[in-house]
Amino acid sequence: MMLLRLEKDTVVVWLLLSITAVALYSSYSWNVSSPFSRCGCPKCLGDSDPYFRELLTAAPEHFLSKHTISEDIFKWWKVRYLLSCRDHRITTCILFQIFSSPQDVAGHNPGRCLSCAVVGNSGSLKKSHYGPLIDLHDVVMRINRGQTKGFEADVGSKTTHHIFYPESAKKLDNSTQLVFVPFKIADLKWLFKKIRHIPILNPAFIKYVHEEWLDKKGRYPSTGFLILALSMQICDQVDVFGFGADQNGNWHHYFEKKTSLKTGPHAGLHEYETIERLDQKEKIKLFT
Repeated sequence: MMLLRLEKDTVVVWLLLSITAVALYSSYSWNVSSPFSRCGCPKCLGDSDPYFRELLTAAPEHFLSKHTISEDIFKWWKVRYLLSCRDHRITTCILFQIFSSPQDVAGHNPGRCLSCAVVGNSGSLKKSHYGPLIDLHDVVMRINRGQTKGFEADVGSKTTHHIFYPESAKKLDNSTQLVFVPFKIADLKWLFKKIRHIPILNPAFIKYVHEEWLDKKGRYPSTGFLILALSMQICDQVDVFGFGADQNGNWHHYFEKKTSLKTGPHAGLHEYETIERLDQKEKIKLFT
């Protein structure tokens, strides 16, 4: 009887050890193959989705530097944005005598759970009362002429990053990190006169978003969609506010009275449908 009992105990011990070993091996294998599963959030971008992980890791460097604008990228940029300059080498040489190369932003890392709110300018934010929720995020990204004063209840008051181009520039306090989107060489000349040493979105990253995320729809991506794509590179959890038409189907800004804006060279509807799909697949959380 004692021998039989010992044999049973031995079998149980070996079974438990085997289960533990398999679990440890599976966990190790998952972590090695999926760097995006190693953030500190309950769920991280790219978890359980090899295709989405591959899409994220295929991104080029986010910000412009001496080593990130090849001649092919320059040609794409020139055609897409109707640039007037002719020579890639001369133009990039001039650019990098003017601008320093900023360090790239930190990516995902173990133990960190960085929550980000990407706040668009849609009229759908009116009477949303999302302000307190937006301000709870570690990072709050605002776009172009997005305003907070007088709209705090709906859009919040916190801004850590403001993404802009010359026509949408506005005065901000020193606690806000500016990120510049270069739509044309004239934009960079404007930046040289106004301010230096700020991150400039890499044209290669703009091309990547246009081709890989938007299937080349529209002439080029909107500032809002570019920053959403950027947020998924640097954040662990992404919540999206103020994108798309309002409840009545109108495209307009929450801080303006106009209720019928056009999306210009951007494929606005396609961009919004892409955002909706990301929400449906639980890659982001879209607040409408």
